[in-house]
Amino acid sequence: MSDAIATAITAAAGLGGALLGAVLPQRFNARQRATEAELADRRRSFEERREAYTAMNRASEQFHTLLKDALHRMRDGVYLDEDRTRLEDSRREYRDRYAAAQMIVPLRIMEASRELNKVLAEVDAAAKRIDRGLARDGETVERLLVEVKQAEPRLVAMRTLMREDLGIRDRTT
Repeated sequence: MSDAIATAITAAAGLGGALLGAVLPQRFNARQRATEAELADRRRSFEERREAYTAMNRASEQFHTLLKDALHRMRDGVYLDEDRTRLEDSRREYRDRYAAAQMIVPLRIMEASRELNKVLAEVDAAAKRIDRGLARDGETVERLLVEVKQAEPRLVAMRTLMREDLGIRDRTT
């Protein structure tokens, strides 16, 4: 091989190396930025779900508790306007958290939430009818107190699914 050919090969290799030296880090950096963006999206999605779950759980528990308290107060004849207002505010907060969650949480969690919502909404509607003196046949505070207990396992089921979705596993010993 002549010196000229060897020099040309060396120059070509050097030029190729220089080009690769410029292109490879650029591709690596682009890939790294894409990976970081994907991780940031996952983290943002996780935080959105966690916040939605926390708000939904808090609002569900609060509405359930105030509904149960309202029924006890109705039964005892001490249900006041401030109790009605507090329950209605809680129902609205629950409804708003439920609506917001529908946009970001997985379907299986919304299904569990719908099961809970069905019980709470039916008991709330019947309680309002009783409070207004418009109870339907068989609607009594005592019966509603039994029905509102059906919400408790649904609350637990919903919360369990939420925790699982967030990667929280309860240890069994």
